[in-house]
Amino acid sequence: MSEIVARLSAALGPDVVTSQVPERNHHDWSGLPPVAPLALIRPRSSDEVATALRLCNETGTSVVPQGGLTGISGGAHPVHGAVALSLERMNRVLAVDTQMATLTAEAGCILQTAQDAARDAGMMLAVDLGARGSCTIGGVIATNAGGNQVLRYGMTRDHVLGLEAVLADGTVLSSMNTMIKNNAGLDLKQLFIGSEGLMGVVTQAVMRLQPRPTHSATAFCGCPDTGAVLALLERARAALGPALISFEVMWPSFYDFMRAGIGATHPLSGPHGAYVIIEAGGFDDSLRARLESCLAEAMEGGAVADAVLAASLREERALWAVREAVAEYARILGSLTAFDVGLPLDRMDSAVRQLEAGIAQRWPGARALSYGHMGDSNLHLVVNVPQAGPDQPSAAIKAFVYGVIRDLGGTVSAEHGIGAIKRDYLAYSRTQAEIDTMRRLKSALDPRGILNPGKGFAS
Repeated sequence: MSEIVARLSAALGPDVVTSQVPERNHHDWSGLPPVAPLALIRPRSSDEVATALRLCNETGTSVVPQGGLTGISGGAHPVHGAVALSLERMNRVLAVDTQMATLTAEAGCILQTAQDAARDAGMMLAVDLGARGSCTIGGVIATNAGGNQVLRYGMTRDHVLGLEAVLADGTVLSSMNTMIKNNAGLDLKQLFIGSEGLMGVVTQAVMRLQPRPTHSATAFCGCPDTGAVLALLERARAALGPALISFEVMWPSFYDFMRAGIGATHPLSGPHGAYVIIEAGGFDDSLRARLESCLAEAMEGGAVADAVLAASLREERALWAVREAVAEYARILGSLTAFDVGLPLDRMDSAVRQLEAGIAQRWPGARALSYGHMGDSNLHLVVNVPQAGPDQPSAAIKAFVYGVIRDLGGTVSAEHGIGAIKRDYLAYSRTQAEIDTMRRLKSALDPRGILNPGKGFAS
């Protein structure tokens, strides 16, 4: 047993610290090779997190915070010589305040657990993503996660009113604000949202809640091309206003392949150049009629060739089935290289064309599937080269894809963080002055650089 593991065990007990690290904690969803941490620390309180970080800081031992391990950028992936700090035991919803419209939870709380607690109180936690059943509040905050409802409710940053974080030296920083308006000094919580554990370990958070819409409507549309999709988005925004919650786009590369993979029935007749899911939610019973009118006008204008509206919850889920089939990638595609990028909307069509054509030219037979939250400028791309098997040419694929995104003025990370996967490409989207400033802030809070080394903007 190493000296640091012995000291951690003595201070926190064998129930909290173990050198027999489960295989689950050797990796996240990034696809990076597994790494066995020196030890796994599973604290039950912020004080235990503080003790662990203080001891690691004193000895210069690196710490990799872990949440639900569902990230695809390698932010929670272990590194050699580090301990893993899992907040899985700090998993409670601490309070739901309907008067202040807030929910307070520990960082290890599963997102869906928090959503259910808000729903049971008659409200809604509007942060929502496909990994809701396994990702944690702390992980969502650490990556500033997006998801399906960003168009209406914003990124995770827009939902966090306050938080508690433990700094590298063990200092517990409590900024558990519950008010929407609080301009007393710097908003310190922003240092931790989206920083992937580089600045400190989030242990609790106050999340803003929303009223639950009383009416909803969901449509599935077939459009001639990406230009028509943009015309439909503009029309939907004008017709639905703040009731427009989701605007999800699937190009045929994704929709046709994944629909066949899960054996889903096509809700429309004939193929189309792009497929769109529109979800609206509001508080008046005219919502469905407004969406129907919007689609009718879009059809007259040529932006929509065919469309169907869900008449029940079962039909709504069926319309979302292919879009939410990404959890089936391992079974349907096998090994892959995944991308989460952002682009100005007027360059989205060019990006999809360049990426899919370029990949097909460089790797004949490759599958390049395009889809995303187009209403908020987010494009997802997954690439599989079948003949390469588990040894995908990921480095070459990344160099090509991120080069296209850079040249089109996009961002290499829209909602999944930088982690270890995109670290070498951060300068494609941020200036050197910005990166230097990030590193100066990290140096101030973590001078020994023990928190999540080799990730994000860490030097």
